[in-house]
Amino acid sequence: MTRYISLWWELFLLSCRRLPGLSAASLGVIAGSVGIVAASALSLHAAVSASIAGHRADAVAWGVAAAIVYAFSAVMRNLFEELVRTTIDRSGRLELHPRIHRDIATIEGIEHLERTDFLDRVTVVRASSGRLMGWMWKAVRAFAGVLRLVVTLLLLGTVSPWLLALLVFALAPVWCDHYAQRLIARAELATAGADRLQEHLFDVATGAASGKDLRVGGAAEEVVRRQRAAWDATVAGQFRAHVLAAVGKFAGWTVFTLGFAGALTLVAYRTAHGTSTIGDLVLTVIVASSLWQTVQSTVSSSAQTADAARAIEPFLWLRDYIAADRKRVTAAAPAPRRLRGGVVLDDVTFRYPGTDAVALDHVSLTFPAGSVVAVVGEYGSGKTTLVKLLGKFYRPDGGRILVDGADLNDIAAEGWRARFSGAFQDFGRFATTFAETVGLGDVDRLGDRTRIADAVRAAEAEELVARLPDGLDTQLGRELGGVELSEGQWQRAALARASMRTDPLMFVLDEPTASLDAPSERAIFDRYMAYARDIGARTGAVTLIVSHRFSTVTGADQIVVLDKGRVAESGTHHELMALGGQYAELYGIHANAYATGGLAGEAGEAGEAGEAMAGPGRPASPTPQ
Repeated sequence: MTRYISLWWELFLLSCRRLPGLSAASLGVIAGSVGIVAASALSLHAAVSASIAGHRADAVAWGVAAAIVYAFSAVMRNLFEELVRTTIDRSGRLELHPRIHRDIATIEGIEHLERTDFLDRVTVVRASSGRLMGWMWKAVRAFAGVLRLVVTLLLLGTVSPWLLALLVFALAPVWCDHYAQRLIARAELATAGADRLQEHLFDVATGAASGKDLRVGGAAEEVVRRQRAAWDATVAGQFRAHVLAAVGKFAGWTVFTLGFAGALTLVAYRTAHGTSTIGDLVLTVIVASSLWQTVQSTVSSSAQTADAARAIEPFLWLRDYIAADRKRVTAAAPAPRRLRGGVVLDDVTFRYPGTDAVALDHVSLTFPAGSVVAVVGEYGSGKTTLVKLLGKFYRPDGGRILVDGADLNDIAAEGWRARFSGAFQDFGRFATTFAETVGLGDVDRLGDRTRIADAVRAAEAEELVARLPDGLDTQLGRELGGVELSEGQWQRAALARASMRTDPLMFVLDEPTASLDAPSERAIFDRYMAYARDIGARTGAVTLIVSHRFSTVTGADQIVVLDKGRVAESGTHHELMALGGQYAELYGIHANAYATGGLAGEAGEAGEAGEAMAGPGRPASPTPQ
């Protein structure tokens, strides 16, 4: 309960700071609604009593007063709805919504983006900024409803203390409604995974990217069947909760109705036997009717509060997760200005959360400052996992990663990533202008057109930009009315983004040319190897290349062969070929496949690529025989 009150107070202050005028007006209307209950009932009672006593002037005056109060009540009710709706919408969308996104996006690693329990909460919370702010205001409204209920009961108590028993009956539908909302909240969270799956399958079934595969493979019906099954699972889980909730609500209102009827019967009996006056009877009927409406309003407000509160538990869970992550991150050491020793992996072991499989198993490697390191291996061997650990997207479960002798865990992530550049295998496709999708590689230079142009040139993307309708200012993404790039063109944009920084300490190319043809790949690698040698000489940067095309790695200073998360072999191309092990076998298979497949040109380029990568004073690597 303390956490709920603390969150309510935080949201209330947020609303008051963001929209002080609207917030004050909303509170004033809510407070006025409590006084109107008493004013309406008492003015009607006075009008009836004056009429029975023959005081016509007083009866008319009190009748007019009752009419004014009633009209004012209707105006305030409508005014309240508009004021609160506007306050909720503006404070939720303009303040809370960006805060939620910022908290999720600024978590140090990316582990949370691959955890189902985290994603289940995000599914509930991502569209709930308005619901959360609504919960705060609806809680105020529910509290005001309780005050109106108390005022109403006090008025009934002036007729007979027995009528105060209606409070017990009035609490029945409120309690039952809260219980019903808890059932629905649990059901929504339990079905969040199935709901997320059906949304994904819907996107697959209706998206342009997957449309060709579905039609060629004849899989559309199967995808639709699975989407419907996931949807049915979602609906079935929530339907059961809604049925139980409806039964609970019905029971609560039945209890209140019986109590309400009994109260009216009691007053009518007392009036018939002279214990109460006709004015008391009229007051009881009016106030009891008002009580019915007040209870309905209170239950409705409580239901809306509980409905909004369904986002609170996931929201608080996310806040706890983020707070724990912030607390865990104590690194404050700056990244070195220049690498002098290099990067060392000391007995590094890592498992992805929620799995038993070891992605990296006691890996020990040394990447000297200024070196170009190639990592090869079959799919699932741990190559991309190694990249993620070097980028501090995950932390090792065992062992250490040392940067010039300092533990990478002790170096501030923000400072390290400011000296980290990379083109990743699963690169981002940002629906913005081409200039911005490149400039995002170094946000401090987002508007530096000269630097962006240099990065485009490094990625051999000048011809691509020249063909775009508005050049660098072309909007990307068909969903936003822009230009849709091909896979290879998106990859060139990602390569250009990786080139924005001029002084990285770690430069990663993870399958950087997987979507490009062989001639383009050769030109790209020539440029990037020259870039790698340049930054290596200036900052001691380590360049890490992950590739399945062996013609691109022969000239690396060190080639690491990973197999099922372990280091199978490590050395130069000459050393590994002489060893005659896994690298030599894979290299031979690769060269023969290209030769027999009519792509011998790429296999023949291996020696030339090795010579280009070797740089001054470094031996070239021969093509395999």
